[in-house]
Amino acid sequence: MDIKLELVAVPVTDVDRAKAFYEQVGFHADHDVTVSDDIRFVQLTPPGSACSIAVGRGLTRMAPGSLDNLQVVVKDIEEAHADLRGRGVETTGIEDLPWGSFVYFTDPDGNRWSVQQTTPRTAAARQ
Repeated sequence: MDIKLELVAVPVTDVDRAKAFYEQVGFHADHDVTVSDDIRFVQLTPPGSACSIAVGRGLTRMAPGSLDNLQVVVKDIEEAHADLRGRGVETTGIEDLPWGSFVYFTDPDGNRWSVQQTTPRTAAARQ
């Protein structure tokens, strides 16, 4: 039996601001539907990902900014870091750990993301 994670709700205060931010990061806006005055559903997908995020009104009871360490994986952390910075996204520098190399950023509400290259740059350089 396959079990696929396909959608993660990200709690935000301002849907339009969040949508613009995630588009700036490079996510594609798949859907933006206002169901009622209480429900708006915006689905955004990172390039190449089978899993999307949803921001909106009436989607979750989580407090805006309460997600910590949502993680995406890239092949080249230096390229990802340069791309994010080129798009105007504030990021940390690249952190090399034994289990990967990482860059971190937060959305306007404080939801924290990590971008991981699973093979640390130090190990990749030795190969």
